[in-house]
Amino acid sequence: ADKAHRIKAVFCTQNETATGVTSDVAGCRAALDATNHPALLFVDGVSSIGSIDFRQEEWRVDCAVSGSQKGFMLPAGLGFLSVSKKALAASRVATHRRCYFSFEDMIRANDTGYFPYTPATQLLRGLRASLDLIAEEGLENIFARHHRLAEGVRKAVDAWGLKLCAKAPQWHSDTVSAILVPEGIDSAEIVKRAYRTYQTSLGGGLNKVAGKVFRIGHLGWLNEVMVLASLSAAELTLLDCGVELAPGSGVGAAIEHFRRTAAMPVAEAA
Repeated sequence: ADKAHRIKAVFCTQNETATGVTSDVAGCRAALDATNHPALLFVDGVSSIGSIDFRQEEWRVDCAVSGSQKGFMLPAGLGFLSVSKKALAASRVATHRRCYFSFEDMIRANDTGYFPYTPATQLLRGLRASLDLIAEEGLENIFARHHRLAEGVRKAVDAWGLKLCAKAPQWHSDTVSAILVPEGIDSAEIVKRAYRTYQTSLGGGLNKVAGKVFRIGHLGWLNEVMVLASLSAAELTLLDCGVELAPGSGVGAAIEHFRRTAAMPVAEAA
């Protein structure tokens, strides 16, 4: 136990993209509170904020970071940072050197309506349109849509006889699924073949799960047909690579799920 409070900050990734695991940020806050530990709580929300429920004030997250390329539906290039008063106070007494990424420089410039350095103006214009879409659909509807589409992917994985890297349902991500391949199959070959043969970009395994998983992303401006297209390409590729499964099993399971849980089309919801 850190009774001397030498730990100054606790870092948590709400949604781990490489493994498709969603963490319990509220649980991290509860653990800090239970021990009366003053450490700051920092959260990586790159692949969760805007797509999965995130409550910075309720969970008293001191620093949350996200990016434009996931739930905000833009190309990469913008970083979003939300900082609590506690974190700002800590930054003012910190002795680490900083230049480009100084909170004080940013706050002073933002107060005048500008940035301290040259921003990606074209992405800011795109962000305005993305935020309009998010506001029109509503966050609760967005979270429900992502969960429903992710469940369709999970039904397909079950029908294929495969498993997710995230072992328990409470850890299943609603924005990306990392799917374990059978022994003797290299997931890198699945990713390569899906792209070369079916012009579909699947995600590969990273670090410790390299060669063991392939990933299907399901976040942002997405509907059932888009998900089914990815599942079709994945299923064809799995068959091509020698994985034993019934043709149409995964896609069929996803279709049945979508039919049972029919919702308003995303184009109408937004």
